[in-house]
Amino acid sequence: MAEAIPILEIGAILLGAALVGYGFRRVGLPAVVGYLLVGLLIGPFTPGYVADRHQIQVLADFGVVLLLFEVGIELDLRALRREPLGIVIAVPAQVGFVTLAGTAAFVALGSGVLGAVTLGLAVALSSSIVVVNITRSRKRTADELTARALLVWSVLQDVVTLVAATILAVLLAPGEATAAPLAFGKAVAFVAVAALVQDLVVPRLLRAVRGEQDTFLIVAVSAALATAGVGAAMFGVPLALGAFIAGLFLSVRAEAQEARREVLPFRDLFAVLFFVAIGSLVDPSAILREPLWLAVILALVVLKVFAVWGFAAIFRVPARRPQLAVGLGQIGEFSFVVVGLGSAAGVVSAGQFSAALGAAAITIAVSAVGARLFPRRIPQG
Repeated sequence: MAEAIPILEIGAILLGAALVGYGFRRVGLPAVVGYLLVGLLIGPFTPGYVADRHQIQVLADFGVVLLLFEVGIELDLRALRREPLGIVIAVPAQVGFVTLAGTAAFVALGSGVLGAVTLGLAVALSSSIVVVNITRSRKRTADELTARALLVWSVLQDVVTLVAATILAVLLAPGEATAAPLAFGKAVAFVAVAALVQDLVVPRLLRAVRGEQDTFLIVAVSAALATAGVGAAMFGVPLALGAFIAGLFLSVRAEAQEARREVLPFRDLFAVLFFVAIGSLVDPSAILREPLWLAVILALVVLKVFAVWGFAAIFRVPARRPQLAVGLGQIGEFSFVVVGLGSAAGVVSAGQFSAALGAAAITIAVSAVGARLFPRRIPQG
């Protein structure tokens, strides 16, 4: 009888998250905010029921691997070559500018350099899930150009994040001065191994089971889990980055379209697992003890909105720029991964970590609603 309790707990958590997420959607808010709220309520930092931490951690690892594998598959690097040069330049410029501004702000407030860079990078990134919600929602008001710009901007941010987060993970490697070069070597080796596996092994397996939908999905998902697990266990690469790299390499193969079609229906399940687990890590008392961190992060997100608007104007990105900027004005799933790296390395405090997660919930809700408030008829610019 006791062995049924964990299954019952997981089922109850998922059902509760689904119902709360549905309620949030009904009032025009993203379901993601509801998932974070459920995580907060079952976490150890709020009164009432506390879910098993080990079980939640397993759910978090499973959710982040599958979610970011799906994000990686959704990217089409070859299609980016057809995009205007302006947006290809604007996105790294925006990420770099906001990261530098955030680093300067956090250093001025007493953070170490590595912690400041970690938080600055986290604030610079937006949420692919929210962007997809904005562009595909039945209530969307973005025209085709703005919707396309939102998706491409988000995709390019993910590519920039892959490079930046890998470098950050190397810099945060524990140990002596030789640790960083060794970690970098391991990261490069993992990328090479993942490229070979995703180029030579996985496509052949997928071709062999093409037409068998259930087997195809199992092979695709198990390949993502195995790649991420090998990356973490043998090369020291964070699970999330390993999964994203696996999806990214698979995205350029002929089998990618079918993989997207099979995996996409499970996006919401992956998101529930991930965001509920993230919400359970929020410590409201830590935010109340150090409210300045929340205020600074929210101010930097506002700066990011103006940075997106400004760089889109400078590089003549074809879109309704105010709507584009608001649609990207939140902290996203990769931000959680980046802040998690800093927290695990001890360069991001509990107050900063909780403030970043709290700011994420606020900005996701505000940006998703705000992006829909623009009427269809407003001019570009």
